[in-house]
Amino acid sequence: MTARTTASRQSAPRAELIADAALDLLAERGMRGLTHRAVDERAGLPQGSTSNHARTRQALLETAVRRLAEREAQVLTPAEMPSPQSGTEVLLDALSLALHRYLTDHRRLLVCRYELALEATRRPELRAFYDRAGAAFREPLVALMAGAGSAEPERHALSLVAWCEGLMFSCAAGSYHASVPGRDELRKGFAELIGGMLGRV
Repeated sequence: MTARTTASRQSAPRAELIADAALDLLAERGMRGLTHRAVDERAGLPQGSTSNHARTRQALLETAVRRLAEREAQVLTPAEMPSPQSGTEVLLDALSLALHRYLTDHRRLLVCRYELALEATRRPELRAFYDRAGAAFREPLVALMAGAGSAEPERHALSLVAWCEGLMFSCAAGSYHASVPGRDELRKGFAELIGGMLGRV
């Protein structure tokens, strides 16, 4: 951890410190490395601070999911998000930009997502919380697909998410981890996929 990162963390609210430390541990050590004591140590807080904020394992996991959603929402800023009326070209630009940022600058967030998604398959209470957080990303995508002219925006949004998730896993944790495609290549892939959905190719 750099001195700059440490200084930035010290000025952040305690809840944010705890949540970011939890994500760091998930990315570096996996689910077994995420403990209340380890979060206290990583965040530079007195022992017991994380327990006071999130008393149970479930509460700590929910804290991580909530912070992950917040940080993923910042990958593409609100000003960079297209509106449903923006047109297909703007949509392709935004999608390729977001995906390229994930694959280059935010790979640790992807690792955290996979850790939490797998844990959610074993914890029904976390599954419900994880799914609610994910809905905030799915619903705008459905609206964007409808705005692009999709006759079946729900189904096409699912196909688009699945394509993105497969590419992200392959490049972040799979056999393509050393072969991240450039933004132009990603845009071409989106154009082929969305064009096929809309009957334009």
